[in-house]
Amino acid sequence: MTLKKLTISILLSLFFFHKMEAQQLPQNYEKKIDSLIGTEFGNQNDPGGVFLVAKNGKPIYRKAFGKANLELAVNMTPENVFQIGSMTKQFTAVAILLLEQQGKLNVHDPVSKYIKDYPGGDKITIHHLLTHTSGIKDFTRMKSLSSIAQKEMKPEEMVSFFKNEPVDFTPGEKFDYNNSGYVVLGYIIELISGDTYENFIQKNIFDQAGMSDSYYASDRKVIHKRAYGYHKKEKGFVNKTVISFSVPFSSGSLMSTVDDMLKWQQALNQNKIVNPDESQKAFQKYKLNNNEEFTYGYGWHLKEINGVPDREHGGSVFGFKSMGVYIPKEDIYVIGFSNCDCHSPTEITRNIAKITQTSLKK
Repeated sequence: MTLKKLTISILLSLFFFHKMEAQQLPQNYEKKIDSLIGTEFGNQNDPGGVFLVAKNGKPIYRKAFGKANLELAVNMTPENVFQIGSMTKQFTAVAILLLEQQGKLNVHDPVSKYIKDYPGGDKITIHHLLTHTSGIKDFTRMKSLSSIAQKEMKPEEMVSFFKNEPVDFTPGEKFDYNNSGYVVLGYIIELISGDTYENFIQKNIFDQAGMSDSYYASDRKVIHKRAYGYHKKEKGFVNKTVISFSVPFSSGSLMSTVDDMLKWQQALNQNKIVNPDESQKAFQKYKLNNNEEFTYGYGWHLKEINGVPDREHGGSVFGFKSMGVYIPKEDIYVIGFSNCDCHSPTEITRNIAKITQTSLKK
């Protein structure tokens, strides 16, 4: 076969493959998703959102809704950068697993091994922090939080803010979602690596995964294609409350795009950041002291969509909400961002995953 014929043959194969892949989705799939998102993000003059659906690592739906900036009347685009809130925890958890892979820590190490003066730190392990079973006080529930919300806090100052609070329960006794645990993990990452959390995530995750539009959040830096955050009040929308990102820190201070989050999911699937043995620790269920299983791994909720196991997590920070769902068995990834904490993408994202599952089976 000549080179010309071979090239034509390959191109035809690719054409028919993509055509076949496209035909797997029913014609009304896009309209169904549009309609679903429109129930919450239907007003194009309001703050909006971006949604992406991928199958086998390839986008099959990718759209923006509403405004990225109300004052300048700028339309949202799929490329806009959002604060992702607690989806940050995925990155913190994987950073810890990377340090374990490098032999620099063990997830069963007590916190006191790294933070000598942490109260009860000999009984609280890194595993407890990762799984929200530590019992330490969640700083977001502390009345005194407003006193530091806009202060620039060092990681050790953030830990000191809550570490002497009475514990809510014995480590391992129950699962109770906790932001403080992930702040402690960020501090441990800095202590062990000798670098800032921001730099560690940038070099070891964002750069490795090719996530060129992901950042540690800042209101001062000029961030290209930033979506601005809003609250909804009785008289209309207002700009988001300004906080210091050193407060949520490693529990909720990252920014990203839907495209970069797909790169993140692919990097996990392809073991670009950590090896399969380490990543598996993030995606397995664990048990409490009484042997009762709970549905959280390291940085992900482990639930089901239409009876099929999934990995999911949302985020909420002033002015923004986020939600991501991944179904490993079917390699379906759905990510949704909102730039108003009045619009939640959580149930919409889960329902998009359900529709996608059903549509691909037809």
